Amino acid sequence: MFFGPNNGKIRNSEFGIRNSSGFTLLEIMLAVGILGLMSLAIFRFVQSNMIALQLSSATAAADAQYDGLHDLLTTQWESLSPMHANMLGEPFKTGDRERDEIKWSCGAGPALMTRYATGEFNVTLRLQPENEKGDQLDLGFTRKPQNGSATDESWVPLIKNVTSLEINYFDPGANNWLPRWPGGRLPSLIKITVGRTDSAVPWETIVALRRTPYSQ
Repeated sequence: MFFGPNNGKIRNSEFGIRNSSGFTLLEIMLAVGILGLMSLAIFRFVQSNMIALQLSSATAAADAQYDGLHDLLTTQWESLSPMHANMLGEPFKTGDRERDEIKWSCGAGPALMTRYATGEFNVTLRLQPENEKGDQLDLGFTRKPQNGSATDESWVPLIKNVTSLEINYFDPGANNWLPRWPGGRLPSLIKITVGRTDSAVPWETIVALRRTPYSQ
């Protein structure tokens, strides 16, 4: 069979088309590498977002604890009777840690989680080690019936794993913040500063006691 010049060109072009329709091993490896890099980038993006969401949720939960502490102390201290509160504040320090305490007397109520109890209680807000061997401090209060014994005292933890507790009292007569409150009349303001293990910035709040003719 005779093949002319044009027939040879046609066969060569068809062979070239068939060869160009496939992928070489290098092209396949390159595509797989690109897909792998894209998958890794997507995984890291999703992972970083999940970590950020977890940290955000943990921070929000911790902040909610401190908001609850503010509400609890406000409810408790604004309900105190100026004639019977017997509020005393003492500054303490262990090493470089502020471990102040504040004591008061009051009746049962939701702020002490003793809604249905009877009688008067002596209450102390302070720090306490979580256990005898550990260094972790928890913030809470002790409550004891005024007519009860030492065995009747109970510990109510409020916030776990804090570093310090500093309490200051505003005296309008001195027009200044005092580290100690000697008792008698109630202070106008109480400032609570709590060192946090989850934040370099301590938590701080000011509770205004209800103004009455006795607290002027």
